[in-house]
Amino acid sequence: MADTELQKTEDEGKAGKRKVVIGAIAGILLLTLGVGGAYVMDWFDMSGSTSVELADGSVTQVQTKPVVFYDLPEMTVNLSTQGRTTYLKVRIALEVESDRMVSQVEPYLPRILDAFQIYLRELRPADLEGSAGLFRLKEQLLRRINSAIYPAKVEGVLFKEILVQ
Repeated sequence: MADTELQKTEDEGKAGKRKVVIGAIAGILLLTLGVGGAYVMDWFDMSGSTSVELADGSVTQVQTKPVVFYDLPEMTVNLSTQGRTTYLKVRIALEVESDRMVSQVEPYLPRILDAFQIYLRELRPADLEGSAGLFRLKEQLLRRINSAIYPAKVEGVLFKEILVQ
C-alpha cells in the first residue's frame, strides 16, 4: 500500500511540474506575441508620426504628412534616333501633398503633357540607360512640371511603367 501511495505522490509531482512547464511556455508565447505585435504596430506606424533619433541621442516625434498620387495618362513617343525608329512608352504618377493640390494640378494637364512630350521626344535611347539615366529623367520631368504649374507644386514623379522599344 505504501508503494501505491508513493507512486501516486510521484505522479502528482510530475503532473504539477508538467503544468508549470506548460504555463511557462504559454507565458513566453504570449509575451513574444505581445512584443511582436507592438513592433509590427510601430513598424506600420498607425499613429501617423515617426520617432527620429537625433545626433545627441534624444528621440523626437515627427508628424508624417499624408501623400496623394495622381496618375497621368499613358504616353507613347518616338525617341530621337538615327535610322530605326524607337518608341518610349511611359506611365507616370505624380506625388502631391493633398487632394486640394490635385485639383490645382488638373487644369494644367494639357500644359504638363505638352512639356513632357516635347522633352521626351528629344531623348535618345542611350539617355534612358541605367539607373542614373532614369534618375535624370525623373528630375527633369519634376522640374518641368513644377515650372508648368507654378505656384502649385508636385513633390515627386514616379514611374509606373517604362518601355523602350
